[in-house]
Amino acid sequence: MEGIRGKQSFQIDMPVLARWLVGYDRVLIDIGTGDGRFARHMAETRPDHFVIGIDACRENLRASSRNALPNVLFIIANAQALPRELYGLAAHVTINFPWGNLLSGLLTGDPALLEGLTALARPGAILEVRLNGGALAEAGWGLEDGGERVRQALCASEFGIKSTVLLEARDLRACPTTWAKRLAFGRDPRALYLRGARVGTCQ
Repeated sequence: MEGIRGKQSFQIDMPVLARWLVGYDRVLIDIGTGDGRFARHMAETRPDHFVIGIDACRENLRASSRNALPNVLFIIANAQALPRELYGLAAHVTINFPWGNLLSGLLTGDPALLEGLTALARPGAILEVRLNGGALAEAGWGLEDGGERVRQALCASEFGIKSTVLLEARDLRACPTTWAKRLAFGRDPRALYLRGARVGTCQ
């Protein structure tokens, strides 16, 4: 798989990754990490975690990866083709305010995406997904209907979603992502927060 630090990319095999993970209690994987702000925040506030941010756009990650913390790694990969080197590592998976192909994959239940998510996650791994109303509207879905469609797709892929919470502007201002801050002060500051775990199929 391809890692990035600043303008330089490099290949990472499983032995190299295993050495980096020594001493860390949990691995958190942030899919569609964008500019990497959320991944960096999690690495800073949870030094016992190793955080991996994944995004298909290398330009997004150049600034955040340039002076990366020792417990954060940025990977260039498409969400529909997640690296096999990461399979079975994640104790915690996050997807924050997806759009484009990532959001479409969640709404349509794209097998490549969902099978990849399941493969990344250990049994019992926590899954958190935040969906914003504007992106769902552009995809042709209302906030509640879109959230329910994503919930159903995740349930079919062994993720039991135990809670769905409406996020308002004040919640978004407290969320450590660039998109959350933009949404909080935008025209449609509505979002949904879905939380669950990999437990098997659900209703």
